[in-house]
Amino acid sequence: MIESKKLLVRLLSPLKPYLFYLALTLFCLTVSRLFLMVWKFDRIDTIDDWVTLLGFGLRIDLASISYIIGIPAVISLLISGIPYLNRVWNILTRIWLTSTFVLLIFMEASTPAFIEEYSLRPNRLFVEYLLYPKEVFSMLIEGHKLTLLMTSLITTITIILAYQFFRKQSILSRPQPKWFERPVLAVIIFTLAFLGARSSLQHRAINPSYTAFTNDPLVNSLTLNSTYSLLYAVSQMSGEVSSFELYPNMKQDDVITQIHKAIGLEKNQFTSSEFPTLHKQVATRHFDRPKNLVIILEESLGAQFVGSLGGLPLTPEYDKLVPEGWSFNNLYATGTRSVRGIEAVITGFVPTPARSTVKLPNSQTNFFTIAKLLGRQGYDTNFIYGGGAHFDNMKSFFLGNGFDSIIEEKDFVNPEFLGSWGVSDEDLFSKANQDFVTKSKSGKPFFSLVFSSSNHDPYEFPDNKIELYNTPKNTRENAVKYADHAIGHFFKLAKKEKYWKDTVFLVVADHDARTTRSDLVPIPSFHIPALILGEGIAPKQDSRITSQIDLAPTLLSLIGVDSTHPMIGQDMTNVSDDYIGRAIMQFNDNQAYMKGNQVVILQPQKSPKTFLYDNSTLLPSDKVDPDIIKQAIAHPLLGTWLYNEKKYDLIRTE
Repeated sequence: MIESKKLLVRLLSPLKPYLFYLALTLFCLTVSRLFLMVWKFDRIDTIDDWVTLLGFGLRIDLASISYIIGIPAVISLLISGIPYLNRVWNILTRIWLTSTFVLLIFMEASTPAFIEEYSLRPNRLFVEYLLYPKEVFSMLIEGHKLTLLMTSLITTITIILAYQFFRKQSILSRPQPKWFERPVLAVIIFTLAFLGARSSLQHRAINPSYTAFTNDPLVNSLTLNSTYSLLYAVSQMSGEVSSFELYPNMKQDDVITQIHKAIGLEKNQFTSSEFPTLHKQVATRHFDRPKNLVIILEESLGAQFVGSLGGLPLTPEYDKLVPEGWSFNNLYATGTRSVRGIEAVITGFVPTPARSTVKLPNSQTNFFTIAKLLGRQGYDTNFIYGGGAHFDNMKSFFLGNGFDSIIEEKDFVNPEFLGSWGVSDEDLFSKANQDFVTKSKSGKPFFSLVFSSSNHDPYEFPDNKIELYNTPKNTRENAVKYADHAIGHFFKLAKKEKYWKDTVFLVVADHDARTTRSDLVPIPSFHIPALILGEGIAPKQDSRITSQIDLAPTLLSLIGVDSTHPMIGQDMTNVSDDYIGRAIMQFNDNQAYMKGNQVVILQPQKSPKTFLYDNSTLLPSDKVDPDIIKQAIAHPLLGTWLYNEKKYDLIRTE
């Protein structure tokens, strides 16, 4: 017995720091997961789900740790008998184990705040926001001081304790394995690490899709640890997620057939073999001179905050305008990020599980936008934003795809208020009004995208502008009220100017506020307002299901522009009042396709799930029309295909 113990000690001595790392890390990650499970206990239905969460969590944690320590442990075994080299490696091992352990703990400490905002563990948004340190750190300092303090404190303590702990663990512990034992041990450890990292004998290694077991994306994400969740998302960004990899496949000809059917156009109405969605749209209204177009994109303005849509009484100015224009009461955003809203409203592009095309490399030039279309028809086009237009790659995308100029934070002289995300909405709209007055004097039609930002965490806006809805001042509800106040301010200015009678205005949200619902795709959290205003726009309360991608084709008709374009959205001026609309919603890697009350949800590497949507509730159903299932599959496949093949543009004339 004593001899066996001595043999085991000798064989494992170079692995001592890795074994301690394994035990300590598993303990900390399990405690963190249990904390999150207790915090969100109301989202976990049964004891079996608790056990499944912990079981999958253990496998993911073992896989993560195997990636971290597998190769270093093998190297430690192979060089354990080589003087000097093993001492250098011992120092490097200590640094590696300390650094990776600190990263794991930092990510777990950051997780509650991320879940509170996005209802998921940290994913690629965590990295994307770090690309904009000015805006992000200003937001944290202004609105998340306690989170910043606690995360910094936990991380600092972890650095100190981890370094002290791993300094005491050495690969040089005596006795060492004999020379002929080392390669055998190295093979064994490599095999165990390889199996641990894969955690599966199936064709695919374990991944977030493998551990998904409920209809609640948050609960599914709890099976991961936050470092794994983040790094997996980053790895998907490098090659970008493809609909063809995640969702059921379909031949290209079948994709086009289903898309043509969904648009409601005949095959001979499409004008190009090179660009498969390019088609002619004849406007339903015409004028001696085309109308100007102004799109006001409102940050995070979900229907839940709009009084006229049955939400909280936070939008009196918007609600006053509703009887004057065309109100879309059943409109759905395509995603949960501003760039997804920009993509839908400005390009009409269908959402995919990849990042928005605003941020993807293949779409920075030679990609369709309505600015490009209108620019070729003689319009002056620009983007007006109160913050830095570099955020979310907007500046590069817009200037590369048809926008003539950009007005951003640096162009505002002595603004009344400056916050973390730029100037206030009132400053923004005052500047926009001045710009429109100047442009209207040139006799040239103009198109402008105006993007608000006051309704963004940490919800900063000028004092004494509104009667507060709740306290403290800097809450989402009060920010919505202020953003609405600024909309009223703009339209009071605009109605006094000559350009008013020559302009069509759209006010629309980019997306709703973050959701805490547990659905695979929380459809009520995609419901947003949209209102078209202008002289000659007949008042209308439109209850047809509409998607953000339908807005641009509709606007082209309303401003009197005949065009050829690749957008697959519906011109809502050209369909009957009993038209059964559809909406497409991307939520993380899931996509919902809703037509009438029938809903199809696509998930990674899973068969489509079908539901009926009744009173804001998804009810599982096998009665969904098979054609709707085919159309649900075709849309994201189309987006990936058109992006990859660079087939979403106007016919290039240059």
